[in-house]
Amino acid sequence: MKAQRYQRGSLSLRKRKSLPDVWEFRHYEEVGNKTAYKKQIVGDVIQFPKRKDAEKAVAQLRVDINQGAEHAPMNVEQLAVHYQEIELPSKAYSTQEGYKNYLKLHVLPKWGQHSLSAVKAVEVEAWLRGLKTAKGKTASPGTKTKVRNLMSALFSHAIRYEWSSRNPISSVRSSAKRLRTPDILTTEEFQALIPELSQRARVIVLLAGSTGLRRGEMIALRWRDIDFESCQADVQHSIWRNVEGDTKTEVSRKPVPLPPFVVEELKQWREGSLYNSEDDFVFPSVQKNGKQAISPDSILKREIRPALQRIGVTKQVGYHTFRHSLATLLGELGVSIKTTQELLRHANPNITMRIYQQAVSKQKRAAQKLAFGAMFSDGLQSNPPAHNSGAREMWTLP
Repeated sequence: MKAQRYQRGSLSLRKRKSLPDVWEFRHYEEVGNKTAYKKQIVGDVIQFPKRKDAEKAVAQLRVDINQGAEHAPMNVEQLAVHYQEIELPSKAYSTQEGYKNYLKLHVLPKWGQHSLSAVKAVEVEAWLRGLKTAKGKTASPGTKTKVRNLMSALFSHAIRYEWSSRNPISSVRSSAKRLRTPDILTTEEFQALIPELSQRARVIVLLAGSTGLRRGEMIALRWRDIDFESCQADVQHSIWRNVEGDTKTEVSRKPVPLPPFVVEELKQWREGSLYNSEDDFVFPSVQKNGKQAISPDSILKREIRPALQRIGVTKQVGYHTFRHSLATLLGELGVSIKTTQELLRHANPNITMRIYQQAVSKQKRAAQKLAFGAMFSDGLQSNPPAHNSGAREMWTLP
């Protein structure tokens, strides 16, 4: 059987007398030894006022009619449509929405009409350096890196389908270094916060602070996920914008240990909750009659942040702050990186390493004191120079 050739088809505007004009897409199909020409209405001029709008809708049709084509000279836009259809559904819902947003705002407006062979690493790198947000501000290093990684995933997809022999993005340099070190809460601040909170907010903060659960994982918990006997939570789902789906990674779907005092708080919260059956959310929305989980942002804005202000904490605090704080505290206490990685359920140990790199002044001072103590001990130097006496006194300060 002769291999099907790749076809672009043709898009034209068809006039109509009593109805709005329509965009019509024409292509052919090979049935046996015969060629049959097909036409399909894409939409009218009210739905797609300009040709470029209709062309975007046609991108999906071109993917459909070219399944199995011998040659697939896709441009980036056509490749993106195929990627979203084949690869994206397997990812977490939050990842899907994030990727779609990056494609719409950044990748397709700039690179959509470029053929795959026309995308060059140096040009992409220069474009990323000047990348702007929708509000015109310079994009953060994290956003630039995510856009870069998405483009790399697109070309990896093209290579898998033998539509491209190279991934030009593999040599594109991008740094995800933060513009600022994220704030963390000290143990004293955490302890002062708890009495300021309502019961619901207190349970949320205790759970987040002691387990490092991500926001979506925490509000997706149902009572059946809490094992009170073994003191652990079974993380199976995550919620993002009221849509319940898979967790961020496969590693995320691991049981999380719960401290006994958090278990007791959860028991008390369940006893007083209107929604306490096995299938109910641990943190349900009363306004939605328990059918949805609460909005975590509303709890953060209305209860947690005002409570922090009352105790004099002016740091930028979000739910991820509790996760960072736990990781930093584990580092201070000498817990191994491997154990911390497993507790926080990081798929990549490098992520855990980056968290450990956050400055902890007490640790650094203790290490320096130990080093200076050895350097200026009587055993090593019985008569240290006078100008070093200040150093000895400095490291004896509390």
